[in-house]
Amino acid sequence: MPLADHRSPALADVQALRSTLRAEREQAIATFRSNLRADGLLTELRRIVDRTLLALIGMYPLPEGAALAAVGGYGRGELYPYSDVDILILLKQAPTDEDESRVSNLVTALWDLGLEPGHSARTIDECISEAAKDITVETALLEARFLAGSRPLMRAFDTATRGSLDKRAFFNAKQLEMQQRHTKYHFTPYALEPNCKESPGGLRDLQVILWMARAAGFGKNWNEVARAGLLTADEARHLRRAEQAFKRLRIELHLLTKRREDRVVFDVQTALAAVYGIPTTGPRRASEVLMQRYYWAAKLVTQLNTILVQNIEDRLFPRPGEEALSIDDDFCNVHDRLATHREDAFERNPTLILRAFLMMQQHPELKSMSAGTLRALWHARRLIDAQFRRNPVNKHLFLTILQQPRGIVHELRRMNDLSILPRFVLPFRRIVGQMQHDLFHAYTVDQHILMVVRNLRRFTMPEHAHEYPLCSQLIANFDRHWLLYLAALFHDIAKGRGGDHSVLGAAEMRRFSRDFGMDKADAELVEFLVKHHLTFSSVAQKQDLSDPDVIRQMAAVVGDKRHLTALYLLTVADIRGTSPKVWNAWKGKLLEDLYLMTRQALGGDAPDPTAILENRKQEAVRILRLYGLSDDAQAAFWKELDVAYFLRHEAPDIAWQTRHLYKHVRTPVPIVRARVAPVGEGLQIVVYLKDRPDLFARIVGYFDERRLSIQDARIHTTRHGWALDSFIVLAEGSPSEQRSLLSLVEHELKELLETTSPPTARTPLSPSSATGSRQSRQSRMFPITPQVELRPDDRGQAWILGVTAADRSGLLHAMARTFARHGVNLKTAKVMTLGERVEDTFLIEGPSLSNARTQIQFEQELLEVLA
Repeated sequence: MPLADHRSPALADVQALRSTLRAEREQAIATFRSNLRADGLLTELRRIVDRTLLALIGMYPLPEGAALAAVGGYGRGELYPYSDVDILILLKQAPTDEDESRVSNLVTALWDLGLEPGHSARTIDECISEAAKDITVETALLEARFLAGSRPLMRAFDTATRGSLDKRAFFNAKQLEMQQRHTKYHFTPYALEPNCKESPGGLRDLQVILWMARAAGFGKNWNEVARAGLLTADEARHLRRAEQAFKRLRIELHLLTKRREDRVVFDVQTALAAVYGIPTTGPRRASEVLMQRYYWAAKLVTQLNTILVQNIEDRLFPRPGEEALSIDDDFCNVHDRLATHREDAFERNPTLILRAFLMMQQHPELKSMSAGTLRALWHARRLIDAQFRRNPVNKHLFLTILQQPRGIVHELRRMNDLSILPRFVLPFRRIVGQMQHDLFHAYTVDQHILMVVRNLRRFTMPEHAHEYPLCSQLIANFDRHWLLYLAALFHDIAKGRGGDHSVLGAAEMRRFSRDFGMDKADAELVEFLVKHHLTFSSVAQKQDLSDPDVIRQMAAVVGDKRHLTALYLLTVADIRGTSPKVWNAWKGKLLEDLYLMTRQALGGDAPDPTAILENRKQEAVRILRLYGLSDDAQAAFWKELDVAYFLRHEAPDIAWQTRHLYKHVRTPVPIVRARVAPVGEGLQIVVYLKDRPDLFARIVGYFDERRLSIQDARIHTTRHGWALDSFIVLAEGSPSEQRSLLSLVEHELKELLETTSPPTARTPLSPSSATGSRQSRQSRMFPITPQVELRPDDRGQAWILGVTAADRSGLLHAMARTFARHGVNLKTAKVMTLGERVEDTFLIEGPSLSNARTQIQFEQELLEVLA
């Protein structure tokens, strides 16, 4: 039929439909106000729109043979008051001009009705193609619901989408998507203005679980998931309650703001508390009570989310049957997860509650706790009573947890999530979910405290040395780091009580030190830090640092260098833990200037306080003297090296590299030097040349071709843009045969790096011929689940990529090619091979990492490479 023959529906008919829609919505909301049933409102709003769409199609017909489907949340059967109406117009074939006109008329009419549609018009093949490229499209189509049109076409669509769904790939993609979303919200549900839909512990986490379960065939609702054995009936009940609470909250946000709003911002918190009928009692605002309830619900969802994801993963990726590896009489390792020998272990011996977290720290092969262990710990929290807290064994265990070389932040967070920490350290319980009404803090008090501990820990890690070089230098020469972590735990513990929380917190710290039998000097230091944790920033930002009296007064407060250094480190960590937006370079300079001037006032050294690093440099100079170099020969070269370089290299390595490079600071040609590794077997190789994007891939590609297995790689970029990369590699053959490779490697690698044309494709080695094939066989026998973790660094200028996988020949080369394909530039790296496991950390940058879609594609490709 010619387009000109189409007659538009009467305007009065559309207006009447709009009036009916509005009246029915108002009636549904009024009913909700009387019964407060969130699901009832969401379902009724969906039905109203369903009826409206069917009526509208009578006025604006679909293209010939097409079908209309609801997708996304609307397809799921839930429609919030101001949410988009997401629809799919399923076409039988590629659209004609007339088809496009009909689609356009229908969508325009939807806007006229005030429905704000989100729409797409595609054939089945186009739907499958788009779903393969974008996990959000695949998820939306998973919930497609027939509304009108051709049922045979809709059945064909359902068959095609089910047939194309790879449940394992879907699970991995949703995990990456969830990790990316959690990164955006800083891995915490405890932001002061959380997004009840997208923040960790919110509605989206619940939806992701059901999407994963549905794709895997485990059920479409919590009852079905529980019947599938992934949840207990009690856990399913808790999740339903939390889900209903979040649904109601989101509904109230929409109704209060009269728009699609999912953020619980300060502006609406008081009004929300009034809607919920929460009164103001004592010093606590009604909004604080409301938000504390929110955080407890989000905490529950976060914990059960961990258990459910693990259960689904175990079902989708069953591992070869193997016996539990015993750790001791109480704990064992099951698939790299901590488990107990007995289901009632914590009931029989409550001391094991704290020991469980210590086990996670002391056994790096453990990547998580089993779902059963998490459940048991959650229920065992009620065993932590006064007698448990008085037990000297438990006191010793808690301090030991703070003193471990790894896993402190992870385990403290896990202890808090499971309500172990707030029950053991009672003052901490009062600030769990406690809001902070100021212009600085973006998190609740408990989460801010754990963020400060995390920041202090990062100062100790070489991969973070580029973020705060002075802090990394200072903490390297500060013994008993755990005292800083303990001070961080208590510095804000008296928030919300009224009065000076620093003084009240110092009193709590003093009681803790006495009860736990701490050394007098240690107790004095941590109490001092809690009492004065605001002093340093106050002086730096509010007083004139050019006034000698200000500096002398600061020196009198701290008394000595140890107290000064500890207070400076805590202050930087504290400010960085308030909000991602609070810190800036100027604030950092003020604090650093105050530190250096106060140190001088205390009769300290020259401004550089890095005793350990200075000793390392002096030792390197001493070694260089043996080669006939003067004490200042290295000055020009070392000027281009930052703190991170010296933290990552020992004096002999620094001297060896300096000896070959000090005359060639800006060399136009590549320099490659190799020697027998001074510690252990293998070769040590250093490469130095002006940096370029494909450099890392070229180098590791050469090693792969030469069958040199990379055991350790330290990638560094100098201040002036030259790559300074060092590697430890293993070669086949005897030590004498390995020595004969030195000149060959230097010549061939230099020749390869002198070319600017793209490297030729290399034939990958077969597993049987590659060095490390024995490890690959072990990896097949005892599979290691590949893991990719991508997060922004503290400065927000680069990304930190953590990778864990089973080792195999050519793995690093394959990863390097993935970097190159996505335009990802490698700034620094720490590559470690630990037996059959590789644990690599990369500092990377690139435009593809700033886009959510391309970032997920990059992570998915890396996972495929690792697998």
